[in-house]
Amino acid sequence: MSASGGTKAIVAALVANLAIAVAKFVAFIFSGSSSMLAESVHSLADSGNQGLLLVGGKRAQREATPQHPFGYGRERYIYAFLVSIILFSVGGMFALYEGYEKIKHPHEIEHWYWPIGVLVFAIIAETFSFRTAIKESNVLRGKKSWSEFVRHAKAPELPVVLLEDLGALVGLILALGGVGLALATGDGVWDGIGTLCIGVLLILIAIVLAIETKSLLLGEAAGLEDVQKIEAAMVDGETVTRVIHMRTLHLGPEELLVAAKIAVQHDDTATEIASAIDAAEARIREAVPIARVIYLEPDIYSEAEAAKGADREATPGGPAAHPTEH
Repeated sequence: MSASGGTKAIVAALVANLAIAVAKFVAFIFSGSSSMLAESVHSLADSGNQGLLLVGGKRAQREATPQHPFGYGRERYIYAFLVSIILFSVGGMFALYEGYEKIKHPHEIEHWYWPIGVLVFAIIAETFSFRTAIKESNVLRGKKSWSEFVRHAKAPELPVVLLEDLGALVGLILALGGVGLALATGDGVWDGIGTLCIGVLLILIAIVLAIETKSLLLGEAAGLEDVQKIEAAMVDGETVTRVIHMRTLHLGPEELLVAAKIAVQHDDTATEIASAIDAAEARIREAVPIARVIYLEPDIYSEAEAAKGADREATPGGPAAHPTEH
């Protein structure tokens, strides 16, 4: 991911949400609309989330230490996961509570022009923020669908901002609908129903974000395209004849670990093998620049050994447990 592109989208969303949060809260004070209160808390939570993403991006740039030899790239995943938790609790659950209270104790919306005016302003501001996130994401998305981009992106910031902005826009439309129906019917229950819908929306988005960032935290392999590039770069057809097996792992959005067992000629000298490994590492880094940590183990390829399949003892997680084991 382009770090500058992600930062630009985050800053655009942060500025928009801070302005919108203030406007919504003022509208709530004058109108008493629960939809406006839920939306103001939603925007405030989103502002905090964007702040967390900026902090995570900054902390991830720290140099590796003896205690953390692979660096701090995964801090970006941790902070993105915190965003999903905050969106679920502060945004979604608060909106559900406010909606329930408003349905239970409805009251008429006062000074209708405040919530209507602020919601229209908020929709315009969120549209500009959403447009920036879409523009920066398109640079990386390529031919992928939006669903594929969100599911498979290794950098969490743009998917998080995209989903937050989408949720904010839909939430604003729901709030506008709830306030509009409450004004048209004179029944404040509609305002509460709009608030409940906002809460459900935020919780669904938070769940999607939590699932995707949890996968990144656990450790994801390189994408298929990068795997193919690495395998092609590793083999020179002379000293390195094939890849016996390979593992990849994202240490961060822009840092990839590559570990592979490569087949070499049985009569090559140690010097020739060492030179071939160095050359293979250089080719890999040229083909996939984010492959920064590379471990290559030379071996002699055996058809008989290959026919046995993967070695479960050598696989992370160990051998498959028997059903009776705990």
